[in-house]
Amino acid sequence: MNRAEKARKIQTVLDKLYPYTEIPLAHHDPFTLLVAVALSAQTTDKKVNQVTPRLFARADTPAKLAALDPDEVRDIIREVGLAPTKSKALVGLSKRLVEEHDGQVPRTFEELETLPGVGHKTAGVVRIQAFGLPAFPVDTHIHRLAARWGLSSGKNVQHTERDLKRLFHADNWARLHLQIIYFGREHCPAVGHDLASCPICSFAASKKRMVAEGKRRRKA
Repeated sequence: MNRAEKARKIQTVLDKLYPYTEIPLAHHDPFTLLVAVALSAQTTDKKVNQVTPRLFARADTPAKLAALDPDEVRDIIREVGLAPTKSKALVGLSKRLVEEHDGQVPRTFEELETLPGVGHKTAGVVRIQAFGLPAFPVDTHIHRLAARWGLSSGKNVQHTERDLKRLFHADNWARLHLQIIYFGREHCPAVGHDLASCPICSFAASKKRMVAEGKRRRKA
């Protein structure tokens, strides 16, 4: 089975398991989505959803958040990983939105990635989930599964993103981004996974990978 055939079969499985994919981060507009995604780095979506209600009650627009002291923001989001760094970034990006974008979240990768604390993956999530624009955000989890399934041999997320974009139609990128994340959480953990019983790994993973991961699982 070549990569294209494998990709089609994987998409069929994911569409059956996840016909509807809800955005896991609570938000109500592009700005609050941008903030939530920026907070989610090295933190679970569940934890982000626990801290954002208080943050958004205090400041849910660029102008309001730009007016806060980073220390106050840090205290609100302190349970989130890297809170000191993220609090400064959130205030900084809010000021940039007010000063350079009339308080609106920009839509292009180029503009989004100039904002403090916003990398390529965060920009991609905002593009597809806030504006419905083409993007295929690849985080470490999607990167891991793409390698496990033999869809990419990329050494980094940028390479994997290019491979996945070639394999899947752009109309499906937004849905697949979430489907793969959900599948990884529910069916395909990084450690101790039985590939032979997995709905996707059982046909997508190579024999070499099955043997290698099987040995690691038995040693664990």
